[in-house]
Amino acid sequence: MNPPRRRALIALVVVAIVIGASWLWWLSRVKTGEGAERKAQAAVPVVTAKVERRDVPVRLRANGSVVALQSVDLRAQITGTVREVHIREGQFVRAGELLVSLDSRSQDANVQKAAAQVEKDRSDLATAGRNLDRQRELFDQQFISRATLDVAQSKVDTLTGQLAIDQAALQAARVSRAYTEIRATFAGRTGAIGVRAGSVVQPNSAPLVTVIQIDPIAIAFTLPEKELAGLQRALAAGPVSVGVKLEGVADPIPGRIAFVDNTVDTATGTIRVKAEFANPSARLWPGMFVNVALAPRMLEGASVVPAQAVQTGPDNQFVYVVGDDHKVVARPVTLAYVEEGLAVVDGVAAGARIVVEGAQNLRPGSLVTEAEREGKKGLGAREEGKTS
Repeated sequence: MNPPRRRALIALVVVAIVIGASWLWWLSRVKTGEGAERKAQAAVPVVTAKVERRDVPVRLRANGSVVALQSVDLRAQITGTVREVHIREGQFVRAGELLVSLDSRSQDANVQKAAAQVEKDRSDLATAGRNLDRQRELFDQQFISRATLDVAQSKVDTLTGQLAIDQAALQAARVSRAYTEIRATFAGRTGAIGVRAGSVVQPNSAPLVTVIQIDPIAIAFTLPEKELAGLQRALAAGPVSVGVKLEGVADPIPGRIAFVDNTVDTATGTIRVKAEFANPSARLWPGMFVNVALAPRMLEGASVVPAQAVQTGPDNQFVYVVGDDHKVVARPVTLAYVEEGLAVVDGVAAGARIVVEGAQNLRPGSLVTEAEREGKKGLGAREEGKTS
């Protein structure tokens, strides 16, 4: 084969190879585009739920501390010696029950002396009164002068005043005598006893014993100031219930709001609240820290969705709403309240079907289909026999 024909053949082979390679490249591009289009049109499996409309109680939770409604340190009012301690440490006592008694012999003598003086004053006044009656009869018969009658009247007035003075002295002696008996001012539980029989006590010394009211009892806690208006409306409508959950106790202990402070703490933006609880079995103890729950207000006709359905974007929060064509639309929402896996939102209508699970694989316009979901039915659960 001569050189010109050989070069022509080689050129023809090169052209054929280039044409074949180009055809294969074009064919691969077409198949890749078709695969991408099929992939883009493939339905994404998701779990959906319908937006529910219902009344939702706004439950508030706070950390609180148990405090006694009443607590008093009982101290001696006079100097004296402890004669007897009538109680034990940690004993429950009744209102007015005798706790500690002091040596009262000196006070008893003062009471007897004051009482005797009162009796003497009464006797002297009675005698002066009879004498005044006789003097008045004689004056009426003009046997004595007006001056003599005035002297008798003055005697009666003086003795009347003296009787009043001595009666007050008797009352003071009885009060001093009462100071020798230390009694409970209300029903409660005693703490540590600081004295024993024979101890000498003085006014303003260390407490003899402390009594704390256990039943009923209170729990103090704080709420954000934004909840004050709702709490005030609830209190105006009636008692506001409060529950306290204790470890090892199945049911919450019920109580009611008894006090709302008159100022907001400017440092924390909270307001102090107290709730009162019946405590006959002494399950609540002063100084305990507990969790308080209450629901002072209600969101009426709220749109409720599973909390996991709410997505957070760069500019706002949104949910994926599934349309009749099984494609999703990102609908912006405002989150009003979240509790126990449920969210109250504004911006989506009741009855709309939203994506609960699988949103991470979606973008606006994605085609979706209903997927299997384990767990019980309810808000956010799969509805059998339906495809989105």
